[in-house]
Amino acid sequence: MSSSSEWVSLRQAAELLGVHPATVRNWADKGDLASRRTPGGHRRFRKSDLLKYADVAREDLQPLEVQVIIQNALGHTRMQVGGGTLTHIAWYEAMSEINRNALREQGRHVLEELRNYLAKGAPDEGLASAITLGKDYAHLLSGDGLTLPQASRGFFYFTDLVTNSVLTWSEVTPPRSPSDWANILRQVNTFTNAMLLSIIEYYEED
Repeated sequence: MSSSSEWVSLRQAAELLGVHPATVRNWADKGDLASRRTPGGHRRFRKSDLLKYADVAREDLQPLEVQVIIQNALGHTRMQVGGGTLTHIAWYEAMSEINRNALREQGRHVLEELRNYLAKGAPDEGLASAITLGKDYAHLLSGDGLTLPQASRGFFYFTDLVTNSVLTWSEVTPPRSPSDWANILRQVNTFTNAMLLSIIEYYEED
């Protein structure tokens, strides 16, 4: 019989797949994802089933890994902002509420463009959107009087969430080789570096 350590809770399954627990529950209800019930009626999911599901699932012909990386980064961003974690951080406090809301929307746009970039195999022409996004970001922050160092700190805060999502997912999905994960991380860095250079250029020209 399988070790109990192979089974995880609904919440843990959702974290592993990078989706909301309600989504996992829905997949289980439809029979798309195997699960069992404990004597107390709680759902349990086998890790191997979750990894298999993640391996075969596709959306827009791109690996599920890319989807969950973006979902995790977006989810963590929401939690950080909504949970008040950024309170009293200088670069965030210097922003107007209008631009904070605009920045949240732009963050979703950045992640969507990054998703498209990775899904298409990280083509050079895909960096054009990164350059535009960098200028938009710099325009927002400079409009509130933030300096380039402050804008950079805010940018690194956001990109660290994306990098951490890549690293976290790589630790729980052994079917992927280290070189595959290194390539994804390299592509993410290429995109974000293009954004950062665009931000710097905007401030130098301003």
